[in-house]
Amino acid sequence: MQDDLSLPGSELVTKGLSDLARRDATAEALLVSIGARRLAASGHVVTEPFAEPELRLYALLAEDDANSAHGRYNALLRKLSSYARAAECVAP
Repeated sequence: MQDDLSLPGSELVTKGLSDLARRDATAEALLVSIGARRLAASGHVVTEPFAEPELRLYALLAEDDANSAHGRYNALLRKLSSYARAAECVAP
């Protein structure tokens, strides 16, 4: 599936797919790894997801600011879910 940049959260998924393909463990790549099955079901090509992406994403966010890690983690998951729902509606 070609990313539709009008979908909510598309910037995160687009960057995450690119980073994941390069095996760069960014927050976006870990987020895509979390949603790999759902994204693949809507037609995205998701290369080998990272192991334990939930733990790794939380730890990465906590490195930057431990006090806000929980809230930022949940916000990223909501954006991923929003994107996945929208992508499922437009998937062939």
